[in-house]
Amino acid sequence: MGSSHPWKTPDRGRSVATLSRVPILADLSVRPSGARHPVVSAPVPPAPVAVLTGVSVHLPERTVQVADAERALARSSRPGAVPRLPMVSRLTGVQQVHVLPDDWNASDLAVAASLTLLAAQGLDVADVDLLIFASASQDMVEPATSHIVAAKLGVRAPVMDVKNACNSVLNALEVAEALVATGRYATVLVACGEAPSRAVRWDVPDRATYLLSAPGYTMSDAGAAVLVQRAPGHGEGSGPTDGCPAEAADRLGPAHGTCACSDRPRGILASAFGAESSHWDVGMLPGGGTAFPRDLDRTYFEIDGSRLRDAFLALGPGVILDALVRAGLTWDDVALVAVHQVAVAYLADVHEALGLPEDRTIVTVAEHGNVASATLPLQLVTALESGRVGPGDVVLLVGLAGGISIGAMAVRL
Repeated sequence: MGSSHPWKTPDRGRSVATLSRVPILADLSVRPSGARHPVVSAPVPPAPVAVLTGVSVHLPERTVQVADAERALARSSRPGAVPRLPMVSRLTGVQQVHVLPDDWNASDLAVAASLTLLAAQGLDVADVDLLIFASASQDMVEPATSHIVAAKLGVRAPVMDVKNACNSVLNALEVAEALVATGRYATVLVACGEAPSRAVRWDVPDRATYLLSAPGYTMSDAGAAVLVQRAPGHGEGSGPTDGCPAEAADRLGPAHGTCACSDRPRGILASAFGAESSHWDVGMLPGGGTAFPRDLDRTYFEIDGSRLRDAFLALGPGVILDALVRAGLTWDDVALVAVHQVAVAYLADVHEALGLPEDRTIVTVAEHGNVASATLPLQLVTALESGRVGPGDVVLLVGLAGGISIGAMAVRL
């Protein structure tokens, strides 16, 4: 590939742009309004055992315009292998993607986001009881990337990797909540480093290879970090402060009455997960495992976008609705539905399946590309910074991943 690689542009040093330093309890009070939706009835759920107390996202400064990359690919490929017009950007609505520096790895993205989050929370690395690296990307097969992240951060605590394609972060939150519930850990750092640009194929010999590679042209690099802490009153040890600070309650205004956190507990309210694993081959990165240990031609993404979309449509919204039932919520209780995004057009499928208005979701894929499992933290940060959600609001995190799997988690901020 050499110099013809569309993403091998010169780095502007190791400086990077950090999108967020936002702790959950911040000066953000605007909640979107919406029409009434069908009521989902459920028994009163138990009090949360774990709280999401902070989130941060790190986006590499270098960006590439997808349409420009497509044009460069068409010029460098054999005639007929690649469309002359930039079809991927047109069909997906993805305008640009982020690319990590050439001397960075997935662990560096996770470290950058984690340092930002810990600083915003006023925490030291010694306060972390458990570190979970959650990502579709990894630095290498062995050791677990969580060890590399911990070493770079200076964390001396137990570590583990949680890997489930674009649902890696959501599944890590599920694991963190379960382990906090045992009383073993009070503060869990979920760190994510997604570097899918390293597995995108730019030497396309024919149209069939192009069709399998094209979905990868929207893949984007990002780091993310989420802090999961023991809920007040659950077990021993430290945890987030009970209720909201007085100044945060004042900023919520009279429409919220008293601080929303004082009479409705913050934290992970409920979750539900599902999978239809017969579709495992619709989106693959085959190389590096026992199936293709040394086949360099299989170290790129191979994704059948049409089959992947059809598989998720057939799966339906049952898991998402189950999470609402478990949380004892109705759609009127949900301020934001953060959903994994691979294309702008796919959001219409979500709106139709769930009966949601467009303003209940937020679009990030157009400006930032498909950042894999960092997508949900990115949407949460974007909503917090823009004032779409604030303390006491309920967010429904919806994950969709190759394999295929689906998950939903209701969280009160």
